[in-house]
Amino acid sequence: MIFGYIRVSKNEQSQDLQFDALRKAGCEKIFHEKVSGASKDRPEYGKMVSELRKGDVIVVWRIDRLGRATYELIKLMVEWKEMGVDFRSISEGIDTSTKMGRLWYMLSSVFAENEREILMERTLAGMEAARARGRVGGRPKGLTKKSQELASLAATLYLSKKYTINQICKQLQIGSKTTLYNYLRHEGIEIEGWTKNPAKVR
Repeated sequence: MIFGYIRVSKNEQSQDLQFDALRKAGCEKIFHEKVSGASKDRPEYGKMVSELRKGDVIVVWRIDRLGRATYELIKLMVEWKEMGVDFRSISEGIDTSTKMGRLWYMLSSVFAENEREILMERTLAGMEAARARGRVGGRPKGLTKKSQELASLAATLYLSKKYTINQICKQLQIGSKTTLYNYLRHEGIEIEGWTKNPAKVR
């Protein structure tokens, strides 16, 4: 069977583009959900995986619909190959049923992560420049569009495992750990024990 998987973030408005592309690609069953790319809680994705059998194919509109980290994407490819399941990504033209397709999958994963790292660096540089000009400051009062972007960036830094909680607060000029934890929760990341004693968390 050809399965399609659709994921849109909480901020994206429509799934129509992905639906149309997957139907055109011949998908017989499509799983879709609205969840941040940083979230590990993806019930529809879990349902799809539970139905996979040898000879099945998974199709996505773009490779980043499956995840953000390169190692996670490559791990998926290896697991699916062992199951006899192939993968296709429409935008990148990836098809792991071929040797070149498997190579392109890994290269695309690396390029995608590199692009995110560059974007993150540019965003941090832009925020630093804005702070230097006195345009950024204070704690966001709520999850406005700007606050949502800050939450997404905070999640990216946290999931990279390169920064501590204190470093993330300092980098993004977030006034308190509680605010940061609320941002992470908004992105689907729960940190065990933070509500009781956030000072002890990382």
